[in-house]
Amino acid sequence: MQLIPTLTADQMARLSSFAREFSPSQWVWISGYFAGLAQAGGAGLAPAQTQVVASSSAPEQALVLYGTETGNAKGLAKKVVEQFASRGFEARAVDMEAYKTRELKTEKHIIVITATHGEGDPPDPARPFFEFLSSKKAPKLNQAHFAVLGLGDTSYEFFCKAAHDMDAQLETLGAVRLLDRVDCDVDYEETAHAWIEQVVEAFSTRMEPASSPSLHVESPHAVVGELAHGSEDQPLHATLGERVLLNGRGSDKATYHIEVMLENDDPIHHPGDALGVVVENDVALVEEIVHALGFNSNGAAEKLRRECELTILTPKFIKAYGEAADAAELKALSAEGNRDALNAYINNRQIVDVVREYPVQGMAPDLFTGMLRPLKPRLYSIASSAEACPGEIHLTVAEVVYESPLAKRYGVASAYLNHRLEESAALRVYVEPNTRFRLPDDPQTPVIMIGAGTGVAPYRAFIQEREVRGQEGRSWLFFGDRRFRTDFLYQAEWQQYIKDGYLTRMDVAFSRDQERKMYVQHRLLEHGKEIFAWLEEGAILYVCGDAKHMAPDVHNALIRIVAEQGGHDEEAAREYVNALTADKRYKRDVY
Repeated sequence: MQLIPTLTADQMARLSSFAREFSPSQWVWISGYFAGLAQAGGAGLAPAQTQVVASSSAPEQALVLYGTETGNAKGLAKKVVEQFASRGFEARAVDMEAYKTRELKTEKHIIVITATHGEGDPPDPARPFFEFLSSKKAPKLNQAHFAVLGLGDTSYEFFCKAAHDMDAQLETLGAVRLLDRVDCDVDYEETAHAWIEQVVEAFSTRMEPASSPSLHVESPHAVVGELAHGSEDQPLHATLGERVLLNGRGSDKATYHIEVMLENDDPIHHPGDALGVVVENDVALVEEIVHALGFNSNGAAEKLRRECELTILTPKFIKAYGEAADAAELKALSAEGNRDALNAYINNRQIVDVVREYPVQGMAPDLFTGMLRPLKPRLYSIASSAEACPGEIHLTVAEVVYESPLAKRYGVASAYLNHRLEESAALRVYVEPNTRFRLPDDPQTPVIMIGAGTGVAPYRAFIQEREVRGQEGRSWLFFGDRRFRTDFLYQAEWQQYIKDGYLTRMDVAFSRDQERKMYVQHRLLEHGKEIFAWLEEGAILYVCGDAKHMAPDVHNALIRIVAEQGGHDEEAAREYVNALTADKRYKRDVY
């Protein structure tokens, strides 16, 4: 029988005191470190800066590749690495943007976690990796096993398509699928954590343990310093400040400038970051649903107001509610092959409209709320510089309207900020860092900024920052909206920035001011020769706004400009644009 050594009371006291100095992730490393010392015969602690190596060969690693826009995939990748380390195995998490593709042919254990963005696209930073994997340059992966986790949103037609594409392409290259792909909706946590347990278990059986497993999470965008910017789980307390309608009389849009007042003046954000706003549903909307379903519980109404998504209608809800209501029309919409009809039904309706069209008196509240997605905070690009506006965060919020057959409906967050909250009302907010959408470190680097509607918000923060720092590097803004007279957001400010030299040039496109609609991509093509010259001189190009139409149209215009002005064929022009992305000179924040 093997005897288990025990500690003296003094040793236990010293160990307990020692333990309080370290985080859980550090303890994972420490446990492996001491295990390695035990295997080496307890030769004593290595010097502080010395890495402990159990053998002359590097430990076999699992590669956890992640593609992310918001950071969710990165967080899950880190958990996978931590799970491997806790079991004594080596793994590293690498952003697809930073991964050296020449190493792919040597990988044996490939785990992929990727979001899907826009209309079935990979996250922007991961796009070059996806394109590499589908190119002739991609290596055969006959020696590798793989598993894929997708993060997406079932309200989009091409749910988790990037993960589907990745899963299929790895198999095409010869890798063996170790686990079936799993796709997660916006409430991904429970599904993703179960998948992590399964994937670590499955891969561990094919790997050799490491003597001292360590944590590796590689990202091209390390955050320097920790800002007290709050989080979704622990938001900051703020109040609603000034609220100004930016559109002129006669506009068919309503866009508001919103000022959020923080509790102190400490800077908690950088230009390019977003503000998460914790929202609540409209009480009147909740009452409509409660009345239609005959709920008599105050607890159900409170849960609907604070915890449940009521404005975004999803195919998942249509299917579940159609079954519960035994509604033939809803069941037909959910049938395979009826996606166009389903989309048409969903586009201008909310949860309340379905409930009113197909009321079910006496439905159990828990059954109904179980069909709904959790109410998530809404993210808005920050439209101000912390240095220029200490203690404040400015937002540019467009009113979201649904023309339902039953009544005009509004987006939960835009109505909350633009109308329902009184001035000085309390808000819960947090900063979502966006390290991929920042000004260049060198203020002399030229910047080209492209945005339509509220997509202009981060550029206001950019120019404010440059003004307060006295930086006058070349900058060129392309802005688009509907009408010059009523929809030129922040017009007076842009004109003053041009006059003062902080904005070098501005070109605008107002789509409804002439018979032929004019958009920002048309202005880009008009000035293609100069844009290409700026790019050749090292300019960074930014795109912010609509992911469905504007961003793809701008992308295609950019490829055309490079082809025409650079004398390239289409394939070479695409490679040029991909190189801009890889060099972090083509940055997109689209939604």
